[in-house]
Amino acid sequence: MRKKVSCLSKTSFKVVFLVCFCTLLQGKILPYKFHSDAKTQQGKIKILDVKELSFQGEQNPKFTEISALAYHRDILYALSDKGALFHLDIKIQNDKIQNLFVKKATYLHTKKSKRVPKHKRDAEGLTVIDNYLAISFERIQKVFLFDFDGKKLQKLTINKALRDKTAYQSENKGLEAVAYSQKYGVLTLPERPLYNQTHHTLYAKKMQWNFEQKGSVTALEMIDESNVLVVLREFHYLTQKRVLRFLRLSLEDGTYEVLAKFDSDDGWNLDNFEGVTKIAKNRYLLVSDDNDSIFQKTLLVLFEILP
Repeated sequence: MRKKVSCLSKTSFKVVFLVCFCTLLQGKILPYKFHSDAKTQQGKIKILDVKELSFQGEQNPKFTEISALAYHRDILYALSDKGALFHLDIKIQNDKIQNLFVKKATYLHTKKSKRVPKHKRDAEGLTVIDNYLAISFERIQKVFLFDFDGKKLQKLTINKALRDKTAYQSENKGLEAVAYSQKYGVLTLPERPLYNQTHHTLYAKKMQWNFEQKGSVTALEMIDESNVLVVLREFHYLTQKRVLRFLRLSLEDGTYEVLAKFDSDDGWNLDNFEGVTKIAKNRYLLVSDDNDSIFQKTLLVLFEILP
């Protein structure tokens, strides 16, 4: 049950609303059958656990449309398309997701404690840089640094090729994901390749790496300082077929390999997966965006990358 939050005064209500938090809102975590025959491994990806998340009540911000994850000091951060940031207390034991609470929640806001404007809220990528959060935005094609309470601090410099708004295939195919390497800095890329490109390109400030164009990029995460995990999805509207790929991209020599391909035609019960984060050695969490639809689910997948 959500605890009531008392505000100091009517005049300060708006400011406090933007930064005050829902406390210990417990969600239902329901078992989810990821494969029709209970299969757990595909290629070099082993599925350890899958849970469907459901939060009851009219909490604000609403826990829906989760598009990105980040893990830092035992807190799981979840970001929604509408610019809501959630601090989650997650318990994982024996490679199973045992429990989940929303400890804090807020909308992303400016230095003046005003909510980020509607046309600038389409947050899609999330990663930790030192003691801050870097967030990539799709429609404005920029990456900003925020503190953990959701306050915008500064804009981060990205590759020159990404600064030209006319280079994107559409307004809705902007900076879908972001990661950070101590060696290469901020890494980001569009959901779909820029115009006149036949391949995906991952960009650092002054470097870039190409890889095959199969599906749309939805998430990035560092495997180690030299390798990036790339998540790609395909959705076929006519057949409702879904495909999910995991790719390992080497930043040292630019080579890449497909770790696994999950295909709904092969019995995998896939949804709209958009966020991934590393939580321990070879252990990752993957989340799906339910598009705020009763026909889709928020799924949280715990998986392992095999040697």
